[in-house]
Amino acid sequence: MGRNLRTRERLRPVDLAREHGLSAQAVRNYEADGILPTAERGPQGYRTYTPVHAQALRAFLALVPGHGHATAASIMRAVNQNQVEEALRLIDESHAQLLDDRRTLQAVTAALRDLEPVPQERGDLFVGPLSRKLGVRPATLREWERAGLLRPERDPRTGYRVYNAADVRDAKLTHQLRRGGYLLERIAPVLDQVRSAGGVVPLESTLRDWHARLATRGRALLSGAAALDAYLADTFGTMTLPRN
Repeated sequence: MGRNLRTRERLRPVDLAREHGLSAQAVRNYEADGILPTAERGPQGYRTYTPVHAQALRAFLALVPGHGHATAASIMRAVNQNQVEEALRLIDESHAQLLDDRRTLQAVTAALRDLEPVPQERGDLFVGPLSRKLGVRPATLREWERAGLLRPERDPRTGYRVYNAADVRDAKLTHQLRRGGYLLERIAPVLDQVRSAGGVVPLESTLRDWHARLATRGRALLSGAAALDAYLADTFGTMTLPRN
């Protein structure tokens, strides 16, 4: 991969760390995790970094607010392993997740505004299919049930939990609010309002906060993309997309 001539400048771990209020050890850890490219070693064995490493660190820290630490790290590892297509796929997944969250919020808002239940697919689900649908563990659904957030019936023949359309709606809403940082005790009143359709006034602050969180994530994804694009330009130069 072609490197910009600026890479001839040599930097210490502390030089990279200082810009972001990090420790030099944190920079070394990021390198060890593959988030930064491997640094060269000087005659004394000390790491020497370049402006490209500094750009990689900026890109990673810009990606974290929108994608989360784990996904941001995976994106950077893919880029540093010359797997740009995989990095772009991970970015697409985060955007798709944000779009799904927006659609869920729109559905909840419409349901509360019209005092109607959130439309759901027909058909009951058992715990396994529902957990796979949401991307959570079955134990998580049982935890939500113990907290009073879900109220599935039991199959009279097998004793298995059966989630009807309303239960699936409540599980989806719980999942979205948990991802938004809400504690279980804060989610219970929201679900009570959705179930009873007793009015939107008690939920207005929650919905405003939810909208703000999604808007912040959207802006963070844009900022992260800009920083990553700058890193890609420094690392690969002008990229030529493959033709169909």
